[in-house]
Amino acid sequence: MARLPRLTLADQPHHVIQRGNNRQAIFVDNADRDMLLGLLGENAQRLGIALHAYVLMDNHFHLLATPSTAQALPQWMQAIGRRYVRYFNQRHGRTGTLWEGRYRSTLIQADRYLLNCMAYMDQNPVRAGIAAEAGDYPWSSHAHYAGQRHDKLLTPHSLYWTLGNTPFAREAAYAELVRAGVPAAEQAALTEATLHGWAAGDPEFLNSLQKATERRVLKARPGRPSATRKSSP
Repeated sequence: MARLPRLTLADQPHHVIQRGNNRQAIFVDNADRDMLLGLLGENAQRLGIALHAYVLMDNHFHLLATPSTAQALPQWMQAIGRRYVRYFNQRHGRTGTLWEGRYRSTLIQADRYLLNCMAYMDQNPVRAGIAAEAGDYPWSSHAHYAGQRHDKLLTPHSLYWTLGNTPFAREAAYAELVRAGVPAAEQAALTEATLHGWAAGDPEFLNSLQKATERRVLKARPGRPSATRKSSP
């Protein structure tokens, strides 16, 4: 069965995952990580994308971003992917593909999932056993939101500002949100939606979203449509 086109809409936050081919490392050292971050920032500015959060793991990375046009996100990932692979292969004397196929993404309902998606991303190094706490890992956006450093790559989503009336209050509230963790069921829902390209949100949001695009936003029900149910034109 043919793959559905990606679900990408302007002015909506999207969670993106890009993995290394056969789970191989996509970063050898910090110079590689700095290169990817530089490409993210350079192309986000050029294409009109607000990067809200990121985490770079050894063999994959996560992004949370809002594109200003429906075309900006795929253009961003294509530009980053091509230039990084060319750089990586030249620097490390290798050839061939680096990525495990195309990137995976999901459009998320901001007020339902955005802050938890950020916390879920920040907890990746902890779940992988490479950091005791999210704040110990230097290659994520956690330190920016927890007040440990300023990261010029990032554009905070408006929901972050609702966490407190002062920078200290927001930073403390965000750090506590990450420490508390995201329920396992919500982690699974975010991962499944991203890997399969379905939107993540409540029924009202999904119904509204479906009216804005011809592309299905949820997984089709199993089985053939009943004779009494009309198919979409």
